[in-house]
Amino acid sequence: MSLTRAKNFNAGPSALPLSVLQKAAEELVNYQGSGMSVMEMSHRSKEYEAIHNDAKSLLFELLNIPTEYDVLFLQGGASLQFTMVPMNFLKEGKKAAYLMTGAWSEKALAEAKKLGEAYEAASTKNEKYRSIPDIKELTLSPDTAYLHITSNNTIHGTQWHSFPETGNIPLVADMSSDILSRPVDISKFALIYAGAQKNLGPSGVTVVIIRKDSIEEARKDIPTMLRYDIHADKNSLYNTPPAYGIYMLKNVLSWAKDNGGLEGLKELNVKKAALIYDAIDQSNGFYQGHAEKESRSYMNIAFRLANEELEKKFLAEAKNAGFVGLNGHRSVGGCRASAYNAVTYENCLALRDFMLSFQKNN
Repeated sequence: MSLTRAKNFNAGPSALPLSVLQKAAEELVNYQGSGMSVMEMSHRSKEYEAIHNDAKSLLFELLNIPTEYDVLFLQGGASLQFTMVPMNFLKEGKKAAYLMTGAWSEKALAEAKKLGEAYEAASTKNEKYRSIPDIKELTLSPDTAYLHITSNNTIHGTQWHSFPETGNIPLVADMSSDILSRPVDISKFALIYAGAQKNLGPSGVTVVIIRKDSIEEARKDIPTMLRYDIHADKNSLYNTPPAYGIYMLKNVLSWAKDNGGLEGLKELNVKKAALIYDAIDQSNGFYQGHAEKESRSYMNIAFRLANEELEKKFLAEAKNAGFVGLNGHRSVGGCRASAYNAVTYENCLALRDFMLSFQKNN
């Protein structure tokens, strides 16, 4: 029986590699002869410990993480990190700086303000977040505890293509929607966090990459489960981890390694996004991209049509053609194609062809 797969452009949870899903299906009931599913195992067992440590090792290898960093597997998504970061690092007499590029940086700032003094270092809100802030003349208060950025903005379709130089001020990044999609110099950052459900695996796991000196400097007078040092000291096994999610993460990382690593994935992601952006750019205004060209995301392509009626027709016909997840975020409307790592070139080509056909017929 042939397998019919949706052309999945969901913004998250999003497409997973077919080979990873097939491997999970094969091992679902009986993992490597154990007679158990990974979901049934003790997180203290040797079988699970191997999965856990393999996932961690693969992250170090693929992302070229320096030895002075640790990798944590947490829960609560990026949304919990909006709280954990200031709770650990925003000490009395210090301020946290946030670069505003969309809804997620707004949410991160709002949480920081509940815990201390936080300010906008730069923002493109007045232009509806169509671009990344110009940071050539970025001035930060000398009492800044850290500078926070959101590396890729799923709703508005913008992405940082180079990162701010912050000197002695620690740089913190929410990389939930573009981690593993391209090489990044980890040494620029004190802390990176990412919910898994875009490029890393299913929802339920949050990866934190944190410099060891930052762990040491973090506050110790906060609730135990919100302390980075506790999770680091216990190898992310202080309490029961999201074991099956980490197993899936390990398998996605193995797939990424087998598919050219970050260099290979970046090359493919650029080609995939170019297909859809070309359909927009060559449409004579039939499709209107949201992001300014120099700030465009390779992960999330946000666009509009001339009016809402035409957008509804586009989305309905796309759904009938087997495309899933092309609706824009409910807060802004419009259309959005999320072309994460596991979205195939063939599906991006099919979307490009559908867009050209729809334009011709309308």
